[in-house]
Amino acid sequence: MPETMLANANIVLPDGVLHGAVTVLNGKIASIEEGDAVPLGAVDFAGDTLIPGLVELHTDNVEKHMVPRPGVVWPAPVAAILGHDAQMAAAGVTTVYDAIAVGEYMDRSYRRALLATVMGAIKDAAAGGLFKVDHRVHLRCEIADDIVAELFEPYADDPLVGLISVMDHTPGQRQWRDLKSFKTFKNANMSDDEFQAYIDQRIANSSDQKEKNRRAILDRWGRRGPAASHDDTTPEHVDEAVADNIMISEFPTTLVAAEAARAAGMRTVMGAPNVVRGGSHSGNVSAIDLAEAGLLDALSSDYAPISLVHAAFALHERVGLSLPDAIGTISANPADMLGLNDRGSIAPGLRGDLVRVARIGDAAIVRGTWALGERVA
Repeated sequence: MPETMLANANIVLPDGVLHGAVTVLNGKIASIEEGDAVPLGAVDFAGDTLIPGLVELHTDNVEKHMVPRPGVVWPAPVAAILGHDAQMAAAGVTTVYDAIAVGEYMDRSYRRALLATVMGAIKDAAAGGLFKVDHRVHLRCEIADDIVAELFEPYADDPLVGLISVMDHTPGQRQWRDLKSFKTFKNANMSDDEFQAYIDQRIANSSDQKEKNRRAILDRWGRRGPAASHDDTTPEHVDEAVADNIMISEFPTTLVAAEAARAAGMRTVMGAPNVVRGGSHSGNVSAIDLAEAGLLDALSSDYAPISLVHAAFALHERVGLSLPDAIGTISANPADMLGLNDRGSIAPGLRGDLVRVARIGDAAIVRGTWALGERVA
């Protein structure tokens, strides 16, 4: 690999900000030097900010490319996955755990069939050397689906899978404990009686299988990698996760759940769109409130890749986190949570995954992304 130098940049290091240059050689950061010099052949950042490549542990963005409209499954899966890959690179993400649904939770059937298609497309693209960034898989296991364990089994030992989560989107609890928000999300054109009958049926269909499915998934996964709980709402949800050796709490919906997770030693992930928008689209706890309470460890782009960098700078400017700590929520912290010790920070010997950021008004904009020292966006 050729040498790459990024110069005249404000470099966000783990413990501070330094104006200078970073050199990448053979895919790894070789040196960090202070100063304004822009040697011949270096990329002149002109004072823009240089941050580590982002580590994304939960993005639903792959589904948007595979199913761009309701009922429309894209007929060229590799092309779809490469569209997603390009969007990740453009957002500054250099390591992405593609969050793939295992099982259904709404009145649609494509997710069951899509699982094998998406896994196959990721493997085909990786084998062909087509990806711009490093792709891994996060399997989101919907325990209310009666065949979730059967769907999970073929991938339980797949080396591509680096993270699993157990989730329950049954209306009336966790993310959808506010049924008014659920009805808006579902865009349900029903009378109140029809909607209540629908809710009652959903609850009845799932109540007798959720614990069995949860146990089957977690026992099969064992300790081969990290596991996450999803939408913890009560301290009891957190206790249940800790009893199962789950140490990541994704998108807790209440302050009391986030406090319980911190007390139990869990790490908390919130949605970057929640930060950018100033609140949850589901009516749940604000990520900014958790950050102000010292309860936020990492951010996920969830459904909007562009939100990550914007949200991290918002945590710095609106909440008062130091810039290294704010950037750590989208780089070093998720890398640590996933057991990735070769990336997530700008330091000699780590991967040359780097991102150029500029400010346009209130927004933080990605102007360039380098993976292993090679420009990919």
